[in-house]
Amino acid sequence: MTDGKTGGAPGNANRTGPRKQAVQPSRANAQAVRRPPGYVPRAAAARIIHLVLTERRALDDAMERVFASPACIGLEPRDRAFARLIVVTVLRRHGELDALVKSFIGKPLPGNTGLLWPILLSAAAQLVALETPPHAAISLAVDQTRADSGARRFDRLANAVLRRVSVDGPARLAQLDAPRLNTPHWMWTRWVATYGEETARAIASANLTEAALDVSVKSDAAGWAERLGGIVLPTGTVRLKSHGRIEEMPGYDEGAWWVQDAAASFPGRLLGPLAGLEIADLCAAPGGKTAELVSAGATVTAVDASPARLTRLTTNLARLQLQAECVAADVTKWQPGRLFDAVLLDAPCTASGTIRRHPDILRLKQETDIAQLSALQEKLLTAAASLVKPGGLLVYCTCSLEPEEGVHRIAGFLTQTPNFRREAVSASEIGGLAETITADGDLRTLPTHLQLEDPALSGLDGFYACRLRRME
Repeated sequence: MTDGKTGGAPGNANRTGPRKQAVQPSRANAQAVRRPPGYVPRAAAARIIHLVLTERRALDDAMERVFASPACIGLEPRDRAFARLIVVTVLRRHGELDALVKSFIGKPLPGNTGLLWPILLSAAAQLVALETPPHAAISLAVDQTRADSGARRFDRLANAVLRRVSVDGPARLAQLDAPRLNTPHWMWTRWVATYGEETARAIASANLTEAALDVSVKSDAAGWAERLGGIVLPTGTVRLKSHGRIEEMPGYDEGAWWVQDAAASFPGRLLGPLAGLEIADLCAAPGGKTAELVSAGATVTAVDASPARLTRLTTNLARLQLQAECVAADVTKWQPGRLFDAVLLDAPCTASGTIRRHPDILRLKQETDIAQLSALQEKLLTAAASLVKPGGLLVYCTCSLEPEEGVHRIAGFLTQTPNFRREAVSASEIGGLAETITADGDLRTLPTHLQLEDPALSGLDGFYACRLRRME
């Protein structure tokens, strides 16, 4: 996510520049332009973009902070949704939007431009990707510029640049290599080396579209698919093309289902029949896999190092009317005093397989994160192995596309831990998706897998999982 870092100094391309002297708006005028219809969600979007790109805050944290601010008090759900749509569009398509806006600016801007760049990016996203009427996108962007102390002297530049984007932007955008531009260089290079250029490009293209909503249901998948307006995937997950607020959907209050990408449901299935088994679910929050295991009849101990995340897990289980023992502990130091029939370790990782759902990953993660996380995964895997009964199973998984966090991690583990052996995954365990099984018998899903007739309903999160049996 570092390659997406933006500042206020775009490069050269055209002839429009900032005026040298700008009239400072009076307090009354500034107040007058602050809240016309549609202004607040757009201003919120610009602030969220700034927090992610400049202050390097996670998207969820940035949205929570901005939506809790006095300026957003009372903001309607539809306006929050619109603000989020602008933000995720900018984060997904930052490379091409950045290049597009820069192409209409005549000379580099000074370092201190306030919120100008997030304002320009969000307005450009509205103009070329979200089909917002130009007069609304441009006028409200100029209003935002004038209201920001660091950006207000660039109000004429913003107006001129965005008018050119509205007219010439779509044609210029069509000439850009969107998958390549929107993917950080280090990520692109690694994906090409690991999967080949064709697959790397397909992954990057898939990341330009938000994933459909998947839910795991306790029972009657077909019935809930009909009620929710979705389809049942071959894996048994219910997938929705469109939806409103999750909390207002049928079945939410009664705990009939929980949100979980289809690929995220696979690792739990690799543990086989679960009824009566004692299972440790490590790094368990937010709890989708815990719910899956408990629903299948297992007695589950869910462990997570973050008390806040564990609180979220217990809240989710309460809504689902499911019970598990929840423990706040560092997995590498946790000593429960007993062994388990099976252990599921969903290790912290770069999460590069979930970019469709979390586009801020493109802008926040760095290549150096891989080595740091791999070292943690090694410790977690060693700790998890020590909790497995002889003859029991250990499933290791990450939602990363990087081999160091998947197959390389397992190769190192098996070299150092000879009393574990790999047990191959079969297609029948995961809905017949044979293309997701590697030559070694591990699970490797990609955003390009599970292509359906409707592109909006296609794809999976990128997951790696390996099943290991303790021999003695």
